[in-house]
This record gives sequence, C-alpha cells and structure tokens, in this order.
Amino acid sequence: MEKRIIPSSEMIINSDGSIFHLHIKPEQLADKVVLCGDPSRVKLIGDHFSEIECDVQSREFRTITGKYKGKRITAQSHGIGCDNIEIVANELDMLANFDFEKRCVKDDFRQLTMVRVGTSGGLQPETPIGTFVAAERAIGFDGVAYFYAHSEKVRDLDFERALIDQLEWKLDGLKPYVAISDPSLIEQIVGNDGKILRGNTIAANGFYGPQGRKLRLPLTDENLNEKIESFNYEGSKITNFEMESSALALLSSLLGHRAMTVCAIIAGRQNLNMNTNYVGSIEDLIEIVLDRI
Repeated sequence: MEKRIIPSSEMIINSDGSIFHLHIKPEQLADKVVLCGDPSRVKLIGDHFSEIECDVQSREFRTITGKYKGKRITAQSHGIGCDNIEIVANELDMLANFDFEKRCVKDDFRQLTMVRVGTSGGLQPETPIGTFVAAERAIGFDGVAYFYAHSEKVRDLDFERALIDQLEWKLDGLKPYVAISDPSLIEQIVGNDGKILRGNTIAANGFYGPQGRKLRLPLTDENLNEKIESFNYEGSKITNFEMESSALALLSSLLGHRAMTVCAIIAGRQNLNMNTNYVGSIEDLIEIVLDRI
C-alpha cells in the first residue's frame, strides 16, 4: 500500500527541522519520557541527570534530554490541560515514528514509555495531602476521545456507564470517557513497596468549575463532587482530580505507546485544605519515577 504523504499543514516542521510546538528534533528524543506540566519542573528532573544532551524551551514546552544512572531520559513539560497534552502526545509520536524528509510514517515502530508526574487533589480519606496516586484508569471530562476514531477499543465502557448512572450526569453535550493506563507500566512504576497507591483519576477540563470549585458563577450540578466521592464500581473509587491523565492514556493506547500518570496529592478536597509548598513532595516522586522508568 502506498504511504500517505502528510501535508505541511498537518505535520508542521520548523525551518530548522524541529517539530512545530516542542521545537526539538527526532534525535533529541529518548525512548523514556518523564512528563510534567510546569516547565520549571523539567529543570527539577534535569538536575538529577549526570549528562545533558539538550535543553530547549518553546512557550510552555521545555525539553531536557540526558542520562540518569545510565538511562537516556527526556524530561518534557506540557503545560496545563488535555488540549496541551494532546499536542505533546502527537508531536512526541511524530518525532519517534515519522520520516521528516519523506513526510510519512516509518516502517519500523518505535514505542515510547511516558510517565506524567503531576499534582492533584485527593477525593478520598485514603488520599490525603502527601499521598502518591497512580491512575490505573483516567477519567476524561475533556472530550478529546471523541475526535479520534475507534477510541472505544481502548476505553473501559462498563466503567463509563457506571459513571453516567451513579453521577446522575447533568452536563448536556459532554460525556465522560475512561481510558486505561498501560498495565505493565503501572506495575513497573507502582512496585510493591506501598509508596504509590493505585487509583482512578479524573482529568477535568478546567481548574475551578469543572472540579467543583464555586466562586461567583453557579455550577450546573452543585452536588457533582459529592457524587464523585461516593462513586463505587466493583470496589473501585475515584481517588483524585487533575487535568491531563485521560488524553495522555487514551492517545498513547491508540498510538501503541506505554503511558500513565502518577500524582502527588497537594489538596484535600474533603478536608478543604491545600499545600502550596509541595516542592519537596514532588521531588520525592520524581526520584521514584526516574529510578523505576
């Protein structure tokens, strides 16, 4: 079959040969990628490297590739939200699996292993501030899944139906989807030492209203967070809120990559408390991920 030649309006390459948003070239990407929202957190990760190959920043996207205990790793920031992680997941796949000169997909597939290290709000008594939670399932309130064909093949449809039913879903035009993180990667990163809990994480498409924070505007469903906290599907609860895990898990599954999100809990939504000085906690989590990726 003749390969599709992708037009420049869809596969956008800068004049220096780098991919459009990230501004890095294929040879600058490692097979192991640690993702984070904040560009300054990329430096926290890079500070652990014994060697630095590149350090590139474009907008909110910062990339440092280097060596950690002999492993070649890329630290990559993605900014806030599933719209941003959609950009990053696609551009990382292009860097790994597209021929930039011929503008087509390569014959040999290169699989990436991607772990997002984030911050999050805990929704259960067992996820207080300071807990680390890995998202076995990533629940999308963002809608990204519905722009890609065959996404139902990599989603937990039974869990989705339970969500719609138990949450008495009232948001017209928006339906949650449930992406499944790579099981082997969950095993690899979580380990068996109890440092990281397994959970089900909501990726909200906003920080305030979509996560039940009420300021001056009324919410469509004032009781949504209470229903989220009491949700139970075959013994599984919803453990935490963040903003990127669903699109990352879904797109990576569709593209054939291994991906997951693990978060440090910095807000207790039930206890109404918040830790704004969480750098030490995130540094501990970064070290765990770097050791295990």
